[in-house]
Amino acid sequence: MLILLTAHLAAAVAAPSLVRLLRLRAFYVLAAVPGAALVWALSHTTTMRDGHAVAETYPWAGQLGLDVALRMTSLSWLMVLLVGGVGALALIYCARYFDAAEPGLARFAGVFVGFAGAMLGLVVSDNLIVLYVFWELTTVFSYLLIGHDAAARASRRAALQALIVTTLGGLAMLVGIIMLGEHAGSYRWSQVVSDLPGGGYLAVAVVLLLLGALSKSAIFPFSFWLPAAMAAPTPVSAYLHAAAMVKAGVFLVGLLGPALAGAGPWRPVVLTAGAVTMLFGGWTALRQHDLKLLLAYGTVSQLGLLVVALGAGFRDAALAGAMMLLAHAMFKAALFFVVGIIDHAAGTRDLRELSGLRRSAPAVWVVALLAALSMAGVPPLAGFVGKEAIVDAFLSGGWWEWTVLAAVVAGSMLTVAYTVRFLWGAFFDKPAVEPRTVHRVSWSFLGPAALLAAAGLAAGLFAPVLDRLLAGYADTYPDAGHYHLALWHGVTPALALSALILASGAALFAMTMRTRWWRRVRLPVDGAAGYERATDGLGRLAIEVTGATQRGSLPIYLGTILLVLVLLGGGALLAAWPLPGGFRLWDNALQLVPAAVLVVAAGFATRARRRLAAVVLVGVTGYATAILFILHGAPDLALTQLLVETCTMVMFVLVLRRLPGHFSVRPLVAARRLRVAIGVAVGTVISGLAYAATAGRQAVAISTGFPEPAVSYGGGRNVVNVTLVDIRAWDTMGEISVLLVAAIGVAGLVFGGSGRLLHSGRRPPLPTPPRGQVWLMAGHTLDAGLRSPILEVVTRLVFHTIVLFSIYLLFAGHNAPGGGFAGGLVVGLALVLRYLAGGRHELAVAAPVDAGAVMGAGLFIALGTGLAGLIGGGQVLQSTLLDWHLPLLGHVHFVTSMIFDVGVYLVVIGVVLNILRSLGAEVDRHEQIQRAGETARREKVGAA
Repeated sequence: MLILLTAHLAAAVAAPSLVRLLRLRAFYVLAAVPGAALVWALSHTTTMRDGHAVAETYPWAGQLGLDVALRMTSLSWLMVLLVGGVGALALIYCARYFDAAEPGLARFAGVFVGFAGAMLGLVVSDNLIVLYVFWELTTVFSYLLIGHDAAARASRRAALQALIVTTLGGLAMLVGIIMLGEHAGSYRWSQVVSDLPGGGYLAVAVVLLLLGALSKSAIFPFSFWLPAAMAAPTPVSAYLHAAAMVKAGVFLVGLLGPALAGAGPWRPVVLTAGAVTMLFGGWTALRQHDLKLLLAYGTVSQLGLLVVALGAGFRDAALAGAMMLLAHAMFKAALFFVVGIIDHAAGTRDLRELSGLRRSAPAVWVVALLAALSMAGVPPLAGFVGKEAIVDAFLSGGWWEWTVLAAVVAGSMLTVAYTVRFLWGAFFDKPAVEPRTVHRVSWSFLGPAALLAAAGLAAGLFAPVLDRLLAGYADTYPDAGHYHLALWHGVTPALALSALILASGAALFAMTMRTRWWRRVRLPVDGAAGYERATDGLGRLAIEVTGATQRGSLPIYLGTILLVLVLLGGGALLAAWPLPGGFRLWDNALQLVPAAVLVVAAGFATRARRRLAAVVLVGVTGYATAILFILHGAPDLALTQLLVETCTMVMFVLVLRRLPGHFSVRPLVAARRLRVAIGVAVGTVISGLAYAATAGRQAVAISTGFPEPAVSYGGGRNVVNVTLVDIRAWDTMGEISVLLVAAIGVAGLVFGGSGRLLHSGRRPPLPTPPRGQVWLMAGHTLDAGLRSPILEVVTRLVFHTIVLFSIYLLFAGHNAPGGGFAGGLVVGLALVLRYLAGGRHELAVAAPVDAGAVMGAGLFIALGTGLAGLIGGGQVLQSTLLDWHLPLLGHVHFVTSMIFDVGVYLVVIGVVLNILRSLGAEVDRHEQIQRAGETARREKVGAA
């Protein structure tokens, strides 16, 4: 099963390339993948007949007790046949349905195969969490398939509607899955059934599960999304909305029914919703003029019938439901294929405009007739066998069964009526309509529909064979049923009711042709209207909430966030009071000095009126924190804090050049005091939470075990650096990725435009340097009033020393304070010095490379190191210790994580360089252009 799922994934990925290479012939190749699932299922027919299951288990998230558990039983075997068989035929049908110039055809092919794989995974999943993953994948793929024609508003609207409805139902179902799984201690359905909860807990879980199933299968009140989804291409309608996606909810009802049918809300919810859906869908189908919509509402009606049969909770109804599930997929997919053929051949699906197709397209007429008779329940077709079995199942029982039987009979009469309407509207002569002359339909186009229609006939004739295959599922119900599938049971009440249904349905169609009043009869409530009101109300609520909260005031936004933090965090601290003891104010009296500096600087920062003074004071708090790290014995943290604080202050100053020197508006005294109070409260709560988290620890800290693997596994004595590049290298990989994205975001905001953003990391063109000795290559490009000879000389003397020091930090970091992050920041500060001394052109001379290329190279090296460990037979990002002896140099000890650290080093350099060119060089360029414009204006005014 896993191999089949992998094959679907590979085919979905390769499908766009295949379509571009082979055009429409690629669909024949892709059809082999779901066809393989069909063949695989058929190869296990004997196993299903004997009542056994096929199971596979693969480890997934062991710490969470989750695994990829796949299990095929009789019901899932039947669904695999439908998913694989109808899926293969639908792909073959696509090769003739679409035009070679169809927009988005390559993407459509990949999504279609991906949907087939997701549906296959759904029906064979034993683990309910895995089932939910595939459930949501089918939702996403169906959204893409329904919205295939992105230019059509109807397609986009229908796709979004289906996505919202089925996703909300799926989320409710997930809660129910978690409730059952947590109670049972396992998420395998085969184990959950043996340990079900009771009482109200089970009732709530059942209702949540049914919300997911009923919304997926378009059961009332969720029926409205399925007819709207007919905006999708016909192959999508034939597969998703007749044989696959809408069957997912029906399948879930059938899967859960043997265990949950006895739960309190199950039967009332399933049978009531199913019966209403039967009548609503059938009655609405009679009013449709579009053949595709007629079949869509007919599908809604028959989905209600399937839910009633599979959810009734006893053996005979389940057996009948399984047979009807098979029959419905065959005749409804065939009829959708026929509608697509009619639309292609006649140019319309409106039955009011069609006439005479029975003579001009006789082969299509025969196929449609065969499939339609099965839908109406006419012997000897599969639809008759399934429908008679459902009628017989509800003939015995109490008032509840008889009520459901009445709904089944009424719904079946409506089915006969709209079936006759379909055949009359599509193929019969109409006096006031000119006969349609259609071109010949090729057998390669008609073949999939003909094969399904013939299969429906064969299934009816060989019903006893199917009885033995489907009995394995029916026998999972606790009651001892007696019914067996067969074409002929003699003259029975069920046969009499079947005859009554056919006669009454034909009479009902005749009545609808003579009268008009029945068209005005509708349900008093409509799910579509409820959906519209809900979405409109949500939109209005969003507007009101946005208008009330988004006032454009950063202090209000930040204050709200911090107050929530204080209330929630402070509330948690008070709830846990008293906190654990053992609190110490300090470990070393020297710690009081930087702590006092930090507090004083923070206090003055809140009262600063100049922006630069506020930035400097905030920087002082960072430097004081670094000194605290040093006094606490954390030199790596102190070094990183010092470097980050310095780089941050430089970035702030670069931005402040474009802002006024003073804060434009100072808050009132009361507002200022409120902000101080919020700041103090936040600091107190964060400190309390940090203390409570560390003092309340019960288990031994995992970090106590780091020193030993730092030496043996990482090959270094600096535990901090080894942790970053060896033990927790995945965290570092994520951090450098975030840095890279942040740098790109800054450049995007400054440069504003994709075209200019691509060039944001490139150095500007350099002017010709003057003759003679210069301290800096591009220092002459600065205005004379901005140049500092002393700074230029100092920069010339120390720049290369700083770069060499950064390389020392890079290589020494594994055993001493340093590492790639600290070394990259040091190079960044060296570049800052060159920029401050010589301007943007000097920065370009100092770093004559694209910042994006440096960041990309660093990330590539880091990722390459991770993959190298995997290729070598180890784990991703696993390090290797290399020791060898070289002449003259002696013993050499090398750790491959050093290469990873080089990647970090380059990413940090690229980030700083990118920000310098964005906030520094680009701002300089703007100022230069602005000054040149002002000078030109003054000269123009002076000349005038």
